[in-house]
Amino acid sequence: MPVPEWLSRTALLAGVEKLTILSKKHVLIAGLGGVGAMAAEQICRAGIGRMTIIDGDFIHTSNRNRQLPALSSTEGMAKTDVMARRLLDINPELNLTVIHEFIQDERTVEILEQGFDYVVDAIDTLTPKVFLLFNCVRLGLPVVSSMGAGGRFDPTLIRVADIDDSYNCKLAYYIRKRLHTMNVWKGIKVVFSPEVVERKTVVLQEGESNKKSNAGTISYMPAFFGCYCASVVIRDLLSLPANRDMDLQKPK
Repeated sequence: MPVPEWLSRTALLAGVEKLTILSKKHVLIAGLGGVGAMAAEQICRAGIGRMTIIDGDFIHTSNRNRQLPALSSTEGMAKTDVMARRLLDINPELNLTVIHEFIQDERTVEILEQGFDYVVDAIDTLTPKVFLLFNCVRLGLPVVSSMGAGGRFDPTLIRVADIDDSYNCKLAYYIRKRLHTMNVWKGIKVVFSPEVVERKTVVLQEGESNKKSNAGTISYMPAFFGCYCASVVIRDLLSLPANRDMDLQKPK
């Protein structure tokens, strides 16, 4: 495969063979907020050949502190439209499917049954999130799911683990609880942080089903979560070993 110039640095790191692998993969990103939009961009920049992005929301002023597509010039625009233009501007050859919907129930199943090489769950409402995860497990689709990035400051505490091994994250707790009623106990990779969330950073949310509260956020934390999700996808698709740094020893 001829390597486009914009991917030359990636080829230097990963090699042409691995770039060829990525060029043949199809990744779904569900949710294009602070986490999902960043994950989508990093996966695109890594050289994925095909992507599907899903979100039914529009850009609000309050998104601007943390969300990649949120600018004063893009307020009121669909997140899918802004991200589609951005991704195709990065890679004009990208095979991109755009779904401007809040997916749930049978629509989720309909989309997942098309088949994907990896799924990124960056949905921030509980019921659709759990339903997506359950059906990824049911259909045997590899998935990485973002847990709560809100209320946290320290990116060095972010972890990647099976959902059964996540801890000190209320969102992960509620998801585990619901998945257990569906007989799913493990098999879902999650990005989470055990950092303690102060109660004063969380406010009750009115007028939105499945989303009972909002947590304060700092600019970089959702972006870090998104980068971690992208890293899981790329490393798994390339069968790269995890925790390579664990074997490194500090020079004496």
